[in-house]
Amino acid sequence: MAFKIALLGIYHESNTFLSQQTTLSDFKNGHWLFGADIIREYKDAYHELGGMIEGLEGEDIDLIPVMFAEATPGGTISSDAYSVLLQEMMTGLEKVLPVDGCLVVPHGAGVSEDFPDMDGHWLSLVKEKVGKNVPIIGTIDPHANVSHLMTSSTDALIAYKTNPHIDQRQVGKEAASLLLRYLKNEVKPVQILFQLPLIISIEQQYTGKDPCKSLYNYVGNLSKEKDVLSISIVLGFPYADVKEMRSSVIVITDSNKNEALSIGEKIKGYVTERKQTFVGEKMDINAVLAMIDTSKKPVLLLDMGDNVGGGAPGNSTYLFEQLENHANCNFFICLFDPEAVKQASGYEPGSYFTIQLTNNEGRHLLIPVMLLEKGHGKFKETDPRHGGQVNFDMGRMSVLLTEKGNTIMVMSLRISPFSLRQLTAFHIKPEAFDVIIAKGVNAPIAAYETVCNTIIQVNTPGVTAADMSLFEYKNRPVPLFPFES
Repeated sequence: MAFKIALLGIYHESNTFLSQQTTLSDFKNGHWLFGADIIREYKDAYHELGGMIEGLEGEDIDLIPVMFAEATPGGTISSDAYSVLLQEMMTGLEKVLPVDGCLVVPHGAGVSEDFPDMDGHWLSLVKEKVGKNVPIIGTIDPHANVSHLMTSSTDALIAYKTNPHIDQRQVGKEAASLLLRYLKNEVKPVQILFQLPLIISIEQQYTGKDPCKSLYNYVGNLSKEKDVLSISIVLGFPYADVKEMRSSVIVITDSNKNEALSIGEKIKGYVTERKQTFVGEKMDINAVLAMIDTSKKPVLLLDMGDNVGGGAPGNSTYLFEQLENHANCNFFICLFDPEAVKQASGYEPGSYFTIQLTNNEGRHLLIPVMLLEKGHGKFKETDPRHGGQVNFDMGRMSVLLTEKGNTIMVMSLRISPFSLRQLTAFHIKPEAFDVIIAKGVNAPIAAYETVCNTIIQVNTPGVTAADMSLFEYKNRPVPLFPFES
């Protein structure tokens, strides 16, 4: 008899410091998928959904894709949007009941107006709907702020092990495999959440170098201990002002609570002893400008204060102005600016005109430009990249050249800079620039390190500024390092 497994998820990284909310249209402009469309979109993607699908192939399984909704990271999700998301999910799930198990895909840092712990809320409703004896296993982004409601509503949550996140498909397969073993009575997962007394600074969350590299190696060795099924380091998301905001660890063992408790305490001790290494040093624009001339080109400048992957608008002109006015280099930058796209649409390639760029503070910048290209900004990514997505859509877009020889891409739909195809699909050669500005912290590295010889994280202003002390928190836990020692 085939096991009947439901597949479902609501996925959003919510920045509560943004005044503009995430609406239903943001989800519909992102990924708004039901039934077989989920399989078609993700079957071959380097995404956890693709891994889950692959992990169940060849098994006696009836996989029922219910719903997957995802919006580009942004502000708190509006009450109306979350109400519709819940209604769609619960109605779809109800239609396929009863099920033997669920594979779920939350992000872990979702916040709605009414439910600060949004992921814990919808996971608890799924548990209530399917029944307490039906196993629920899923994946989370390591930028989650994990709550006890999230772990008590599931049997296992497994975080990606890389940042940039290039192992999502593998982690999806891991989750599917664990659910199968559970259904076949081969294992009985025991899941324990350890909330750490700190939040790791965002630029220190790169897993390719210390301090995270050593931490992951330490945890990798602990994962080999008897009865361990999974250990997840959850780095945390500092731009969601919620009571769960912190780094954490999830330990899952096979029926061995004492082993889970012991391992969790070891990791907590390891991190606490080394907490100063997770603070990091921030490099401002003056130091960066001095470095560019002597750095091997192209240089990737990561605009941490306008990190689209952390919810920022993606329209800050701070680095554009600094490099246009003060640096002897040619550079590329992409900006989310629907009004600029609309203005450029009235011209043909080769035309000269003055474009008005508008940032999130409403400040206008007038720049003489030549239009190089315009059109629709759809492209595909077929390699493993942060986020694991295949299909990208910038809406209408234009490519502009300034009088100083710098290239601006403006887009009407906001997407994160997770793919080099954002340039190459529109006849832009990355290797032709001295500097490429990407609005991110660590995520763009997976795409751009293939062409950029130097990578610099820049401490820029904005709603995702790397210095957490700049934000006024009202709900975060206290004490919490580095805010309190």
